[in-house]
Amino acid sequence: MFGIDSPELLVIAIVALVVIGPKELPNLLRGWGKWMAKMRGMASEFRGHVDEMVRQSDLDEVKKQFDAVPGLDLQSLDPTKQIKSMIQEGVTEGEQALGEAKSAFDNPLAEPESAPQIAAEAAPVLSEPAPEAAVVDADAAPAVEPVAPVPAEPAPPKSAAVG
Repeated sequence: MFGIDSPELLVIAIVALVVIGPKELPNLLRGWGKWMAKMRGMASEFRGHVDEMVRQSDLDEVKKQFDAVPGLDLQSLDPTKQIKSMIQEGVTEGEQALGEAKSAFDNPLAEPESAPQIAAEAAPVLSEPAPEAAVVDADAAPAVEPVAPVPAEPAPPKSAAVG
């Protein structure tokens, strides 16, 4: 500890017991323990301040070394600028696409870029009727014969009301 061996520590404890007394010794030891805890706290706080000053001086040295390097621009290495520019590009592309969609929607006479192709050919007509004794496949779709369009009957002429 402080260069005190166990026999010397035993002698100090006996003298303290005789001089201070058995009633006051626990209070004295408790006070001494609180004082030691306070001293340890102050020492650790001081050590923390010293460590912070050392880190700060190391950071200052590193900063000076970076500033001393010619052609090194730390501002260009900022990733937030790159992220902001990429977001801005995406926003402008989105605004352009929105403007194009809005102009296409506002102009109904314009033909869409990919108009669906409608088949102009009629469906083929089955010429042979299916035999009556044929086995029907359960998975196959039933054959549907096309129905010829029925001409519309002309509307009767309106007659003048008699009467």
